[in-house]
Order: sequence, then C-alpha cells, then structure tokens
Amino acid sequence: MNTLIRFLFGARLPIAACLISALLAGAAVWKFQAMRYEARLARAQAALVSYRAKIASANARLEKAQARVVTRVEVRYRDRIRVIKEKGDAIIKEVPVYVSSEDSARFGVNIGFVRSYNAAFSGIAPSPPAESDREPAGIPLTEIAETNAFNARICRQWKEQALGWRDFYRQLKEAHLQESKSDQSTSLDFYVNM
Repeated sequence: MNTLIRFLFGARLPIAACLISALLAGAAVWKFQAMRYEARLARAQAALVSYRAKIASANARLEKAQARVVTRVEVRYRDRIRVIKEKGDAIIKEVPVYVSSEDSARFGVNIGFVRSYNAAFSGIAPSPPAESDREPAGIPLTEIAETNAFNARICRQWKEQALGWRDFYRQLKEAHLQESKSDQSTSLDFYVNM
C-alpha cells in the first residue's frame, strides 16, 4: 500500500494528475452525453404526447362523423319504412273493396294452393300432392288477399332496411376514409419529430 501511495504521490505526480484529469474528463463527457440523451428523450416524450393528443382529436372527429352518419341514415330510412307500413296498412284495409265476400263464395281456394303458399314462405317443400289437395280450403279470398298484402309490405320494409344498411356502410366507409386522409400527416409527424 505504501508503494502505491509513494508511486502516486511520489516522483510520479504528473501520472497521478493525468489519471485524475482523465477521470474528470470522462465524468464530464458522461454528464454531457447524459444531458444530450435526456434532452432527446424529453423531445421524444413531448412528440409522443402531441401524437397521442392528435390521435385522440382524430378519434373524436371520427366519432362525430359516425354519429352524423348514423343519425342521417336512421332518420331517412326509418321514415321510409314508416311510409311503407302506412301504405301497406291502407292497402290491407282496402282489400274488401277489391275482393268481396261474393267473390270469396264464387271463387274458392283449394287445399293444394294453401299448401303450396305455405311451403313457399316456410322454405320447406310440400309433401307429394294428394287427392285432398283438390278440396276447398274454406279460406276466404279476402283473407288470402290481406295476407298477401301484409307479406308484400313486410318484404318492402326489409328491402328498405337492407338499402339503409348498405347506405349506412357506404357513408361510414367514406367518413373513415376522409378522417384517415386527414390523419396521415399526423402519424408521420411523430416519427419526423423524433
């Protein structure tokens, strides 16, 4: 140990000063690099916070655009469906004017017609025809006309609903595309500022 002290502080003082100077210079470089890293880290964190704020803003704009689309499409097609229902109900009420009870008595519907009609709406093929299919079904023509008008009204409502969903999807897709175009520069800003 004494040799080490004599070596460091003895005749070789310039070597000890060089070692201490090198140590101090190394510490200064270390501190300088740490300050540069901290500054760069602070800039990156600020850019990240800014990027997240821009994304939150874009999401809010997108949600507003989606809400506008939903409201516009819902009001438009709900009104159309209501009109179709009202017109269909009016047609159903008018059936006795066009198909009277005398018509029902004169023109009968057989069981085969009823089986065929029910099979068409259920999607299940009827059993093979039988002799009983030729017998009268006992269903008045007015009831058949009302049922047909009701089914036609429901089909038109479903058609309008399907068109509404298609329009909703198209408008929602356009809103997403519009928002994504405005946000492309936002996503690039984050990487450029780093």
